[in-house]
Amino acid sequence: MNTKLDAIGDSQGRPLNLFVTAGQGSDYIGAETLLSSLPNVKWLLGDRGYDADWFREALQDKGIRACIPGRKQRKTPVKYDKRRYQRRNRIEIMFRRLKDWRRVATRYDRCPKVFLSTIAPSAIVIYWL
Repeated sequence: MNTKLDAIGDSQGRPLNLFVTAGQGSDYIGAETLLSSLPNVKWLLGDRGYDADWFREALQDKGIRACIPGRKQRKTPVKYDKRRYQRRNRIEIMFRRLKDWRRVATRYDRCPKVFLSTIAPSAIVIYWL
């Protein structure tokens, strides 16, 4: 079984909330789960996997502006701030820092609960460094 890690990070690239889903599942599952734990922010930067009208509306209801590029299959293109979207590299850096731990990078653990318990101490160290 594959797993996928969904994460919320702050503007400094520190992990705030982590959620493990099935690897073959959609990104919408992680988005729906993490939606309730979003901090009070002005913007949310996400990749194309989080492009859904219901997700954009839920963010707008919380007073959060979405900076998510539209999927290529969309019939009407979605406008987003391309300069702001470039800051999403901080999240990619956060994932790279998580993978500095060999056990996280190689995913020795098959069970999602054990895998998340392996990631949690790494995320705590990254948060405080």
